[in-house]
Amino acid sequence: MIRYSLVCADGHDFDSWFQSADAFDRLNAGGHVACAVCGSTEVTKSLMAPSVVGGRKAEEKASEPALNAPRNPVEHMLAELRRKIEASSEYVGMNFAAEARAIHEGEAPERPIYGEARLEDARTLIEDGVPVTPLPFLPTRKAN
Repeated sequence: MIRYSLVCADGHDFDSWFQSADAFDRLNAGGHVACAVCGSTEVTKSLMAPSVVGGRKAEEKASEPALNAPRNPVEHMLAELRRKIEASSEYVGMNFAAEARAIHEGEAPERPIYGEARLEDARTLIEDGVPVTPLPFLPTRKAN
């Protein structure tokens, strides 16, 4: 396993683990490595120092936050928002547009939902007056 420090085209820094350098290259070339902050797939490796653990440093290393731990106040707020949405809403996946429309038209029980929609479907919902808003994070299954 290898950990890379990465940066997206918008300048967001984040880390991710990969099986090998070749695995990173394949995933990145296929657009499967996305920014943890904005979702951009224009990701490159950033300069990083190798991590060597031993002696007293091992204890210090063990106390470092996990890779997915928020590293700044904005990431902390986004993580909290995600937790609240996931705890109080139903994930409907790619059926989001159809389910939101059914709720709006009274054909399905009213409840908070979240999911995924194609840009065209989201635009049509908004044009038709269905109250929806994009979320500032990727679904958990699409996050690095």
